[in-house]
Amino acid sequence: MSHSNSVFSQLLKLISRHEFETLAKTHHKGRVLRTMSRWSQFVALSFAQLAGRCSLRDIVSNLDKQRRKSYHLGIGKVSRSSLARVNEQQPYQLYEGLFWKLLARCQSLAPRHGFRFKNKLYSLDASTIDLCLSLFPWAKFRKTKGAIKLHVGLDHDGFLPVFMTITEGKQQDITQGRSLELDAGSIVVFDRGYTDYTWFNLLNSKGIYFVTRLKANTKYRVISRHPVNKEQGITSDQTLILTGPKADTCPIKLRRMGYRDPQTGKHYVFLTHQFELTAKTIADIYKSRWQIELFFKCIKQNLKIKSFVGTSKNAVMTQIWVAMCMCLMVAYLKFCSKLDLSIQQIIRLFQVNLFERRDLWGLLKGDPPGPIETQVQIQFTFS
Repeated sequence: MSHSNSVFSQLLKLISRHEFETLAKTHHKGRVLRTMSRWSQFVALSFAQLAGRCSLRDIVSNLDKQRRKSYHLGIGKVSRSSLARVNEQQPYQLYEGLFWKLLARCQSLAPRHGFRFKNKLYSLDASTIDLCLSLFPWAKFRKTKGAIKLHVGLDHDGFLPVFMTITEGKQQDITQGRSLELDAGSIVVFDRGYTDYTWFNLLNSKGIYFVTRLKANTKYRVISRHPVNKEQGITSDQTLILTGPKADTCPIKLRRMGYRDPQTGKHYVFLTHQFELTAKTIADIYKSRWQIELFFKCIKQNLKIKSFVGTSKNAVMTQIWVAMCMCLMVAYLKFCSKLDLSIQQIIRLFQVNLFERRDLWGLLKGDPPGPIETQVQIQFTFS
């Protein structure tokens, strides 16, 4: 019978240790680490993400019980005090840098979005992570409440988070939206929380299309009306210009479309400056924005980004960036295997098989445990 390392070990081998250590040296603070390395920190926090461990004691005790199966992970004994100290003192930017490198590799394999047009499509949104103010005093949100906010720009090619930043909870969504850099011809879709007429005009000047919902109190004047296909649920298709107090900040022509969802009967009114696509396609583009809501739901339900094993800002940021690295590694496996499995299904497979000695790709394909003739080893190569 051929030897097989644990599923967890095979997963970690997707990352080049040489490149990881290069990042670790770049993002190091203070004296040389003696009792615990950044790799040991990464392995411990990755294990916590995939196994659903909720505390430092839980992480350390479970890793210790698996020592017989974890000698090939490249770590020594992990102590609670050492892990807590490294989480608090060593810069989280190591894992932020790792995230962007993993993202570049995932993008090379990601499938395209399902629309017929060739433009890149992005969804933009933010999600608030509540924190206890007494434990996280640096994350003050309201008088008696703490929070941080996760801002994400989701590429619909593979549904990858190509733009991500973490801010204080009271940071306005539109502030981060303005910093988003996209290529000309791209389409970005967002909800009414990002309404900013000056920004709309700036996107138009850069050749970037937007799709959003029209606010009910928006003042405008209809210039022309276009034929609609009511069988597709389209109720109106108009060209307009803004006439409200801030109309001079967005003097361009805009397109207003009404759409009634045949399943729910709910009526939506969309606003865009994309005149080439059909009204039904615009409605479908906004409907696809739901993917970013599913993304937030997936990472909050399957990764540990709502409960934290440390209370300092650096420890919280470290845990979130490690979680996002795990999300990208799972997405990479999904793209490589070309199997019809969701990220949630893959994470749940890992939760009960992390230290099982079986082939990683066989696990994803649903092969029964047994002798393994060959093991495919894929490794990220960072440039």
